[in-house]
Amino acid sequence: MKKDTSRRDFLKKATVSAMAGAAGMAFAGSANAMSAKSYGKVKGANDRLFLAIQGLGRRYGAYIEPVALKENNVELLYLCDVMKSQRDKAAAKFAKSIKNKPVLENDIRKVFDDQKVDAIFMATPDHWHTPGACMGMEAGKHIYLEKPCSHNPKEGELVVGFQQKYNKVVQMGNQQRSSPESIDIIKQIHNGVIGKTYKAIAFYTNDRGEVPVAKKAAPPEGLDWELFQGPAPRKQYMHDTWDYNWHWYGWDYGTAEMGNNATHELDIARWALDVKYPEKVDVVSGKFQYVNDGWTMYDTMEATFRFADNRVIKWDGQSRNKYNIYGSGRGTIIYGSEGSVYVDRGGYRLYNLKGELLKDSKAAGNEAGTALGGGGDMTTKHASNFFNTIRGKETLTSPIEQGVVSQLLTHYANISHRIGKPFEIDENTGRIYDRDAMKLWGREYEPGWEPKL
Repeated sequence: MKKDTSRRDFLKKATVSAMAGAAGMAFAGSANAMSAKSYGKVKGANDRLFLAIQGLGRRYGAYIEPVALKENNVELLYLCDVMKSQRDKAAAKFAKSIKNKPVLENDIRKVFDDQKVDAIFMATPDHWHTPGACMGMEAGKHIYLEKPCSHNPKEGELVVGFQQKYNKVVQMGNQQRSSPESIDIIKQIHNGVIGKTYKAIAFYTNDRGEVPVAKKAAPPEGLDWELFQGPAPRKQYMHDTWDYNWHWYGWDYGTAEMGNNATHELDIARWALDVKYPEKVDVVSGKFQYVNDGWTMYDTMEATFRFADNRVIKWDGQSRNKYNIYGSGRGTIIYGSEGSVYVDRGGYRLYNLKGELLKDSKAAGNEAGTALGGGGDMTTKHASNFFNTIRGKETLTSPIEQGVVSQLLTHYANISHRIGKPFEIDENTGRIYDRDAMKLWGREYEPGWEPKL
C-alpha cells in the first residue's frame, strides 16, 4: 500500500509539472465562454460567411437548414468527402435549398488552401476530427467540430492548444447546449431548485443490428481509401468499413458508443452537477448481443465516474438492446437533496422528493434522438450561434475548452474497458495515475499527420 501511495505521489507531482504549460491549459475550461470580441479577425456583424463541409455521411443533412436560412447570411462554397457518391448525394440535397452550387471536393487540404473560406463544418469519422480541426485552424478557419471532438485524451489537449494559438472560434457539436429548455433547467439546478445535487444518470438505448464480419476486400468504387485513413496508420481495406461500421471495427477510426453518443448525455450530466474531472472511473462492459457478428467493441457499458464531494455520474449504455429502462431512448436524470429532474432533447420534467411532477417543459422543436444523423432545431440554433460568434455578436454555447472536458469522460470509460480495470485520476489535471491507462492517452499516427503545436 505504501509503495502504491508513493508511486501515486510521484505521478501526481510529475503530472502537475507537465501540465503547467500549454498542455495543462488545454483542459482549463473556464465556466464562461471566451468573449466573441477576443477572437482574431472577427467578421463584421453583417458580413457574409463562406463555408465548407467536410464529411457527407449521415450528419450533413442537419446543416441544410442553418446554411439555407436567410438570416444566417452564409454561402456554402465546398462539399468535401472522400466518397464520390456521398458528394453527389449531398449536392443534390443542398440544391433543393440553396441557390449557389458548391464545389465538390475530395481532398480537404485543397479547401484549407482557399483563403475565401471562413469556416469548416467537420463531420468525418472520429479519427479525423482533431487532426482536421487543427489543420483548419492553422489555415485560418473557424471550426464547427462534431462529437467526439477528439479520438483520445491527448487530442483534447491538442485541439484546445491549437485554438489558443490561432485564436479561432471552435464550437463543439454537442447541440443540446443550445436547447432553451436545457439551458433553463441547468440554470435552475445551479440556483438550487432541487437542492444540492449529488448524482446524475445518463443513458442511451438503441437497437443496432448485426454487422458483417470484416474481411479483406478492395475499397468500394469511388472511395479514396488513402484519404479516408488520413491520420491513421495505413492498413488494408476491410469490407463494409467505410459506411458507418467503422464505429464498431476497432479503435483505428472510432471511439465506440461512448464517443458516438454518450458524449451528449455525459455533457449534460457534468454541466448539471457543475463538476470537472472525476477522481475515479470504473466500468462494466462487454459485447453481449449478436456475439458471432463482426462487431468488435462493447455493445453494453455501465460506467461510474466518482467526483469530489461525494458526487457521481453513472452511464448506462445499451447499443443493441432497446428495452427502455428509463422510459425513453436517451436522456439524463439529475438527483438533488430536494428533488430530481429528467432532461432530454424534448425538454425537462421537474419533480419533488415525493416524485410529484412540479413542471413539465416540452421543447417546441424536434431535434432527433437516436435516429442516425440527427438534426433539428437544436442543431440549427447551435450552428447559428457559431456563425454569430464569428461575427462578434454572441458567445459560444459549447466552446471547445468545455467540450474536451466532457469528452474526456468518454475516453476514461473507453480506456477502463480496454485495460480491464478501474483507475484513479488527478482531479486537478485530469491525468490518470495508472501506467497501463496512460499508455492509451494518445495514439499512433501515420507519419506526417500528427498535429504539432
